[in-house]
Amino acid sequence: MEDSSTWQTIIDFFLNNVLGVLVVIAIASFAQKTVNTFIGRAVERAVKSNQFESERDEVAREDTLKSILSTTATVFIWAVAVMIVLGQFNINLGPLIASAGIAGLAIGFGAQSLVKDVVTGTFILLENQYRVGDVVELNKEVSGTVEKFTLRATVLRDLDGMLHHIPNGEITMATNMTMDFANINLNVGVSYSDDLAKVEKVINQVGEELANDEEWKDIIVEAPVFLRVDNFGDSSVDVKILGTTVPMEQWAATGELRKRLKIAFDKNGIEIPFPQRVVHHPKESKK
Repeated sequence: MEDSSTWQTIIDFFLNNVLGVLVVIAIASFAQKTVNTFIGRAVERAVKSNQFESERDEVAREDTLKSILSTTATVFIWAVAVMIVLGQFNINLGPLIASAGIAGLAIGFGAQSLVKDVVTGTFILLENQYRVGDVVELNKEVSGTVEKFTLRATVLRDLDGMLHHIPNGEITMATNMTMDFANINLNVGVSYSDDLAKVEKVINQVGEELANDEEWKDIIVEAPVFLRVDNFGDSSVDVKILGTTVPMEQWAATGELRKRLKIAFDKNGIEIPFPQRVVHHPKESKK
């Protein structure tokens, strides 16, 4: 009889508590998936495509809003689920909530940096300073692709594959390298003996050929052109070349332009000088 009573107690406990917990978890998981789907569709409808320069800008804005709203909804749903589970075990939530309120007040005085992070993150989001997928430089210290953005922090992946977590409150300067469009901004040194008119003609010809190339015509918005003589260096005359590309393609386009300029300069006898040093020897005094 005692064994049967023990098993009945275990079964009752399972039915009244564990089964209820599993049901709560299942409902919370379903709610999370449903809400995230709803958020995705709502954001796609709310973000109007005609407000952005390109489809990429639209998608980047959508991904950023989805990330933040989904994270907030997930935290809320599971917080409610935890409270319901505690109620399943007849835990009085009143003292727990009161204690949490007192603890929260005490922690709040020491959590001013967290508040600053959230406020800064909110302004970054509202002002659309950068989005998930953009390449940015923060505080002139770290740069990379925005992999994740929340109201508390920005997560960047740099070219070495390293992941950087930067609290939003510590961001004083954000440089977005891929917003709307990007520039080819290249300085090339040529010899002092080269004809600058010929140099200009060759550069413009190479830029035009690059812009009309089947592989690059959808990337180059404005063909790279000779802009000006930018500097008189120790060993070269530095000329500036400027063009425009779609976002995130400026580095690839600049590399291709360098390659083509080197080939064209070699064909046309234009020298790209290397640093030289002239040493003067004093004449020996006659005895």
